[in-house]
Amino acid sequence: MVERENTPRLCQVVLDCTDARSLAEFYRSLLGLVYRPGDEPPEPGQADERGTDWLVLRTPEGSPQLAFQQVDQLPRPTWPEGQVPQQLHLDLSVTSTEQLVAQHERVLALGGRLLADRLTGPDEPFRVYADPEGHPFCVFVAGAGSG
Repeated sequence: MVERENTPRLCQVVLDCTDARSLAEFYRSLLGLVYRPGDEPPEPGQADERGTDWLVLRTPEGSPQLAFQQVDQLPRPTWPEGQVPQQLHLDLSVTSTEQLVAQHERVLALGGRLLADRLTGPDEPFRVYADPEGHPFCVFVAGAGSG
């Protein structure tokens, strides 16, 4: 067994995107996260220098969660069909089917798009969405199935 203090720890997941501020705002609103100090949106009329490069979202307690790296081009995943695989996706959980249904409306209102609906599947209820940049993510009911 590897000693925990001798291993790296996962700090955050970084998503490439063509509009870092917009994607950060999507996940900030969806997950209730906050910006790392200095990454907040600028005052109206001021340039958003950080928003065109690199942004970090944290939990309100300060733990890093997601970062967003601006890129010039990014082919949108075409998963589950097509030539461009998802390569990485986020799994988000809720505690009940009722919460899953409620979160569906929030995801759509924030600019997400439904890719697959397994609300009534034989295993754990889940839905797969694409965020505004096309990155797939799942919302599932934790503990409902094999998980």
